[in-house]
Amino acid sequence: MTALRTALKQFWTRDSSILLGGFLLTIFLIVYIWWPLAEEYLKYVDWNGAWWWYMDWLLLGIFGFMSVTIIARANLKTDLLIVFVGVCGGLAIESWGTQTNLWHYYTAERPPLWIIPAWPIASLSIDRITRAMLFLTTKDTKVTKDLKRNSFVYFVSFVLNFKTLYWLTFASFLTLMLVFVAPTFDKSFTWLALILSILLILTPTDHRYALLTFIAGSGLGYYLELWGTTRECWTYYTFQTPPLFAVLAHGMAAVAFWRAGLMVKMLWGKFGERLSVTSYQ
Repeated sequence: MTALRTALKQFWTRDSSILLGGFLLTIFLIVYIWWPLAEEYLKYVDWNGAWWWYMDWLLLGIFGFMSVTIIARANLKTDLLIVFVGVCGGLAIESWGTQTNLWHYYTAERPPLWIIPAWPIASLSIDRITRAMLFLTTKDTKVTKDLKRNSFVYFVSFVLNFKTLYWLTFASFLTLMLVFVAPTFDKSFTWLALILSILLILTPTDHRYALLTFIAGSGLGYYLELWGTTRECWTYYTFQTPPLFAVLAHGMAAVAFWRAGLMVKMLWGKFGERLSVTSYQ
């Protein structure tokens, strides 16, 4: 019983309630502000009959999963930065995709503002998944303890292995990206996205964390894209449901958001140092 209480305290922090409340408030505001869209969606449910057959269980499952993950060990000091970067990054990505016609929404908005809040929510969920994966890949098991006895073997099997997987994964993604966005090479938005992706790939700060973030983002991205494309909420120019690039692009976006967060932290830290020095003088 004591162990269970300890686990719950570690899972549900003081900030978990605030974050969950903010999440639910965001959903309420989206439904309230864009009620005609919500009303149109709800018309597909036969409330007088077997309504459970008409419920969108995939959507409910996705939001249920994200609700659980975002409250896990919530910390507003770091989570607010993730939310900020997610909003800015999501707006940039949606603008790029809709302005270049790589994908379009059924409302024909370019981009629709109601989809932007989904990006910071997904970013918080990806952060939790990545941290869980990081814990699992660094946990001291009998195998890792045995490997640690030989530092050279440990170095080769863990560090080089993650580096190799990193370069294979991101080189493959970049190749796929070049093929997918080829029809929009005449758009400056696309070249900016390509240059940014190449710079991020060539300057990894942490191969392991970048790779795990990419995997977590792609994993969650698959279900988000599956829902959106099969419900025709958004459609790609290839009409795939969903295209592989779109799924992996969520992983790349997650890496970009993580790196942007690190940069904001660094700049904010330098600004704070300079401000404290100025105040002292």
